[in-house]
Amino acid sequence: MFMSSLDYRESLRAFAPRVFCNGEAVGSVSDEPRFRPGIDDVGVTYDFALDPRRRPVMVGTQHTSGRDTNRMLHVNRTSQDLLYKLEAVRALCQEVGCAQRYLTQDGLNALYEATAAIDADDGRSDYHQRFLAYLHEIQERDLTLGIAMTDGKGDRSGRPHSQANPDAYVRIVERRPDGIVIAGAKAIVTGAPYMHGFLVMPCRTMTAEDADWAVSCAVPVDADGLTVIARPAGRPGDAAAKFSAKYGQSTGVLVFDRVFVPWERVFMAGEWHHTESLVRGYANHHRHSCIAARAGFGDLLIGAGVLMAESNGVPAEGTDHIRGSLTELIKIVEGFYACGVAASTSGEALPAGSVRPEPVFSNVGKLLLATQIYEMQRLANEVSGGLIVSLPGPEEDHNPATAGTLADLLAGRSGIPYRRRIEVARLLEDLTASGTAGWYSTISVHGGGSPEAMKREIWRNYPVRDRTALVERLLDRGVLADGKGSRARDRQPGRCCVTGCEVPTPSYEEAAE
Repeated sequence: MFMSSLDYRESLRAFAPRVFCNGEAVGSVSDEPRFRPGIDDVGVTYDFALDPRRRPVMVGTQHTSGRDTNRMLHVNRTSQDLLYKLEAVRALCQEVGCAQRYLTQDGLNALYEATAAIDADDGRSDYHQRFLAYLHEIQERDLTLGIAMTDGKGDRSGRPHSQANPDAYVRIVERRPDGIVIAGAKAIVTGAPYMHGFLVMPCRTMTAEDADWAVSCAVPVDADGLTVIARPAGRPGDAAAKFSAKYGQSTGVLVFDRVFVPWERVFMAGEWHHTESLVRGYANHHRHSCIAARAGFGDLLIGAGVLMAESNGVPAEGTDHIRGSLTELIKIVEGFYACGVAASTSGEALPAGSVRPEPVFSNVGKLLLATQIYEMQRLANEVSGGLIVSLPGPEEDHNPATAGTLADLLAGRSGIPYRRRIEVARLLEDLTASGTAGWYSTISVHGGGSPEAMKREIWRNYPVRDRTALVERLLDRGVLADGKGSRARDRQPGRCCVTGCEVPTPSYEEAAE
C-alpha cells in the first residue's frame, strides 16, 4: 500500500502519543500547528512515490518479499539501489530541505545487516526473521519510523554501566518470557512527534559490562511509558520564514519509563559484541544519505543566490565575482555529492544479500559537507548582499504608510518586481541567517556523527599500507623491523639495487699498474 501525504496525516490519528511541545501537552499531533511544517515535509516523501515520473527513483522492489515499496523503506541490494536512494534524497531535499524519512531507510538497512550477522554468529537466535517480519509489515503499511539512537549519554568520559544515572543510556531493566522492559532517554530524534514508531539502537560500541545497554528494538510512538518532549518543526506561523514556515523538522527527546517490548520487536538484547558493527553500519548508511540531503540543500542555496544576484542587477553571467562565488558553491556541493556517487558505485555486497555504501567515499563526502556547510552559507550570503538581513519585516508589506515607499525605493533590477526581490531575500535569510539556518548547519556538522568520527572511519577503512607498499616498490627500499625496536633502511643488508652491492672489478689497465 502506498499512502499519500493526506493519508499519512490521517494515519497519525490512529496513535495517541504522550507529547509535549514548548511546555504544553499536545492533544492531536495531526492538528498541532507547531508540527504542521514537519508533517507536510514528511508528506512529500509519500506524494513523490505516487508521481509516475518519479517512480523509478522513489519506488524499489524489496528482494525479500518481491513487493514494491517506498524507496525510503527499501533495503538496498545493488549499487543501482544506492544511486537511486541518493537521487531520491537529493530530490526530496531540494523540495523540503530535510526529508527526515531517509533516516528510516538508514536504520532499516543497518538492522537488516546486523540481525543477519548476529544470527550467523550465534547459530541459534532468530533476530533476522523477526526483523524481516517487521520490515515487511512497515513496508506494507507504508509507515515512517524515527531513529532513536543518540542517548542522553550523561558524563561522556564514562561508559554506560558507570554512569551515576544508569538511564542516561537506554537499557534493559527486565527480561520477561514475553519480552523486555526498557528505560532511559534518547535525544535528538528527528521528527519524533509525528512518527508512527521508533527504531531503538545503541549509539556506541558496548563492552561486556554494558550488555544491558546493548539493545535494539521497535517501539510504537504511543507505547505505554513513552513520552516525547519536542520542539516546533521549523518556524510555523512566522511570515518572514519563507521556507521553514512551510517545511521544517521537529526534534525531540524520548523518555522511556519502563516501556514493554514484545520479543517479536526485539532485534538485539545483550549481544554487546555486535554493537560496533551495528553502529558503524548505520553511520555509513546515514552519512551516505546526508551527502544527498545537503546536496539538495545546496541546490536551494545556488538557485536562490542566482535569483538574488539577478534581482540586485548583477547577474552571474555578466559579473565575474558573482559568477566566481557561485562556481565555488557549485564546486563544494557537487564535490561531496560525487563522493556519494562513488560510494554507491563501489558499494560493498554483504552475506545477507544487501549492499552498503563504500565507507571511505561515504565518510569523505560527509566530512566535506560537515566542514564546508558554513562556507556554503557564506557564499550564498556573499552573492546576495546585506538586504537579506536588513529588509523590514513582512508586516510593512501591508502597512499603507510604508509599503509604497519600500516598493519604490528598494526595487532592484528593471523588470523584476519588488515582491520577487524581497521574497528571495527572505528565503535566503531563512536558509542562511536565521535560527533555521543554524539548525541546518549544526545538523550538517553533527548528523551521523561528528567530523572526528568520520576521520576515524576514513583512517580505519583506508588502505594506508597499500600506499606505503606502493612507495616501497617504487624505491625498492623496504622498511622492516630489525628486531631491536628500530627500523632498518633496507630489505637486506648491502642491498641498494637489483643485483645488490658488488666490489667493482678493476679494469685491465688498473690491474697492470
